[in-house]
Amino acid sequence: MQVSSLNEVKIYSLSCGKSLPEWLSDRKKRALQKKDVDVRRRIELIQDFEMPTVCTTIKVSKDGQYILATGTYKPRVRCYDTYQLSLKFERCLDSEVVTFETLSDDYSKIVFLHNDRYIEFHSQSGFYYKTRIPKFGRDFSYHYPSCDLYFVGASSEVYRLNLEQGRFLNPLQTDAAENNVCDVNSAHGLFAAGTIEGRVECWDPRTRGRVGLLDCALSSVTADSEINSLPTISALKFNGALTMAVGTSTGQVLLYDLRSDKPLLVKDHQYGLPIKSVHFQDSLDLIFSADSRIIKMWNKNSGKIFTSLEPEHDINDVCLSPNSGMLLTANETPKMGIYYIPVLGPAPRWCSFLDNLTEELEENPESTVYDDYKFVTKKDLENLGLTHLIGSPFLRAYMHGFFMDIRLYHKVKLMVNPFAFEEYRKDKIRQKIEETRAQRVQLKKLPKVNKELALKLMEEEEEKQKSTWKKKVKSLPNILTDDRFKVMFENPDFQVDEESEEFRLLNPLVSKISEKRKKKLRLLEQQELHEKEDEEEPEGKPSDAESSESSDDEKDWVAEVRKQRRLLQQEEKVKRQERLREDRQTVLKPQFYEIKAGEEFRSFRDSATKQKLMNKTLEDRLKLEAKNGTLSVSDTTVGSKQLTFTLKKSEQQKRHQEAAKLHRQERKALRRPAGPLKCRPRRGRPPH
Repeated sequence: MQVSSLNEVKIYSLSCGKSLPEWLSDRKKRALQKKDVDVRRRIELIQDFEMPTVCTTIKVSKDGQYILATGTYKPRVRCYDTYQLSLKFERCLDSEVVTFETLSDDYSKIVFLHNDRYIEFHSQSGFYYKTRIPKFGRDFSYHYPSCDLYFVGASSEVYRLNLEQGRFLNPLQTDAAENNVCDVNSAHGLFAAGTIEGRVECWDPRTRGRVGLLDCALSSVTADSEINSLPTISALKFNGALTMAVGTSTGQVLLYDLRSDKPLLVKDHQYGLPIKSVHFQDSLDLIFSADSRIIKMWNKNSGKIFTSLEPEHDINDVCLSPNSGMLLTANETPKMGIYYIPVLGPAPRWCSFLDNLTEELEENPESTVYDDYKFVTKKDLENLGLTHLIGSPFLRAYMHGFFMDIRLYHKVKLMVNPFAFEEYRKDKIRQKIEETRAQRVQLKKLPKVNKELALKLMEEEEEKQKSTWKKKVKSLPNILTDDRFKVMFENPDFQVDEESEEFRLLNPLVSKISEKRKKKLRLLEQQELHEKEDEEEPEGKPSDAESSESSDDEKDWVAEVRKQRRLLQQEEKVKRQERLREDRQTVLKPQFYEIKAGEEFRSFRDSATKQKLMNKTLEDRLKLEAKNGTLSVSDTTVGSKQLTFTLKKSEQQKRHQEAAKLHRQERKALRRPAGPLKCRPRRGRPPH
């Protein structure tokens, strides 16, 4: 049994132990109980109180004798008889159950709402009747005086099924697009439905007319809460004739009085998860609100947290056992949670032995297993001469060492070291010497950089230590010993500039105090020099320099600030006059810019067109380049596009090419003969 305590409220978890398989024989179960400590110490309050995979909903019958739970996979319902502390029956279903309700005091009349729009009725013997609603349902409530079932879901209509006539009645038409939850007030029969728009619509079943509308989404937004989406209603519960609690999808719980449209209290879970369920505990005026991660119990008058419960797995549903301190949960795990909180009330009648058990645990708190053992390493065993015990029952191997009996450890240590009293005497003498040395002036090793700042921090640390003797003060980390600020006292770049304007304005009264600190700093530096020369610890002398100077000489803060500002203004005025004098003496000369070799001057028009081209999109630039002939697009073999860019020739390159072309033409002309060629006639043919 696991015990947790928050705000001095003890919560006993009765389902935290290991569960044994059903197919194990009694002999094997007994053998496991002898070997495994967890199995031996577990409390199995109800036998086989679990589901094959996940439990979705859990409820207790009105007479408190039966616990009904639905789960998956496969979809099923299980009924447990608390008087027998075992499973009474199990029925498999066609589809998963959204929610269910017991219409009778026991399990003889049950209504199931399935996620495939079917409504299934079960009697004591089993399945009885099945019908269907037009839209997917999310929740339903039973109005006892008229025998009507009200179904809400993914529709603006609230469907009514009369169980006495056995037929559907005219639905209630709401203004919402969809409805998430609903509830019926048992005192006066008021029906309320929570919508997806964050509103609660209240209807009178007698007149079938809407009598009220609450805008909970607007009221849930407070100064402390951060909401990123529109809050929808995810939980709804009445308590008495005038109180109603509303849970939103953003993690807020709003407490309303039906006579007002403003919430009495807004409680934020701070997790941002939808509220799964809300329950009232009347004996201590508490409200139980649960999301998928935590169950918070808080006072409904002040909103102060009473205690909280955070299971290991996500929560699907929460159920309170009537008139007791027992809490049941349906989780995203096969095991269903059972928690007993003695402060809320006594244990139920079927497990009254829990009161005696918890009282014994509180009277005799159980010590942990490791209180009677000493953890030793292998080196400790070598010093004690017990290495030969490794592997024996006297040593239990654990991680990098061993556990051994504390009595054996003390006995062996006394035998190995009989002169322990002499060591104790020497330690006491050393402590006395240290106490006397503490009365002397302590030598402080100052860093190389920011010595005055380090001395100031040391003085503040001493004052803080003196104040802790008088009263407990929350200790803060010291900057000198913090590795994050180590560079500030080692790197010269971080040296504080006391002549800067910011330092002088932020520290106006530092002049007198800094003079004292500088004197003390010089004394410490002299002591360090003497220590280096003599290589011995010098006897400290009490310094009365600080005590001789009274604090009456310190000037007022405002006057000192004004003085520093006047000094800064005078310095700034002198600097400004010097700059004006230098400006008058300087002679301005025209400055010429030369173009580098290999570059040519381009007009400002070219740069403007280039800038316009760069501002265009990639598509426009590609079209322009394709028009100029510097871009070619072709398809590849795999079906994608391939772009080829050719650089555009500059004017200088064009001139070079034209000059080279003229040069080649001139060389060709020089190679030709001076006159026309004359052909000699062949023999036998006259010339032309």
